[in-house]
Amino acid sequence: MSGTLRTFTLMAALTALLMGLGWLVGGRGGMILALIFAGVGNVWAWWNSDRALLRQAGAVRVDAQTAPDLVALVAALAQRAGLPMPAVYVLQSDQPNAFATGRDPQHAAVAVTQGLLRSLNRDELAGVLAHELAHIRNRDTLTMTVAATLAGAIAMLGNLALFTGGREGRGGALSGILAMIFAPLAAGLVQMAISRTREFRADALGAEIAGQTQGLSNALRKIAAVSGQIPNIPAERNPASAAMYIINPLGALRMDSLFRTHPSTEARIAALQKLKL
Repeated sequence: MSGTLRTFTLMAALTALLMGLGWLVGGRGGMILALIFAGVGNVWAWWNSDRALLRQAGAVRVDAQTAPDLVALVAALAQRAGLPMPAVYVLQSDQPNAFATGRDPQHAAVAVTQGLLRSLNRDELAGVLAHELAHIRNRDTLTMTVAATLAGAIAMLGNLALFTGGREGRGGALSGILAMIFAPLAAGLVQMAISRTREFRADALGAEIAGQTQGLSNALRKIAAVSGQIPNIPAERNPASAAMYIINPLGALRMDSLFRTHPSTEARIAALQKLKL
């Protein structure tokens, strides 16, 4: 299955979960309302996801006067990638990390933390920025934001199903409890699967844009070594945004790979080392 087809399949699964919970809460009418809600959520995510995420992260926009080296590097890499110049933001966080957002290449933004700028040399920073530009070129930013929106809606409906006790004759309170537990879990797993698929593709294209693999490999190693030790408060408050970052920004305990929002750093570096540029 191609990456694009897999993404559409996963997105359909999220919508189906949302509709199933709508049926559990309100029968056929609830299912139809859930479908409408999914459509509205997609439209909202399309037009407002970048601004909402940047605002939630406390990002500050910079330009050629306030951050000349960073903006010049982004401009050079965007030109190599064949992309319009994205907006550039800096996050007031000591955790080294970065993400890209925007509904399409013409409305895109790249955000890096202060910790990232302090931690990486130019080649490593170029590797990270190229990775984020690869997400923009692949239109991953919209996919992940819509997935996060629907996953949040599913979690909300799961909680509603618990309080309403589900439909009569459909398991009552037990069905509501199961919905609360398993529907958000399933939605989260789908969202994580989309992220894992996309990260490998963005790593490969990012290395191509940067013209070498070593910078990104070294950057991933450095970021992963300290990201779990330095809290990222905005991401902790909005865990659904974790999949947007180049490395999982959450400080949770180590879990089985099934529950990670990203592939393991070791797997990503091994894949990069196999590339011939």
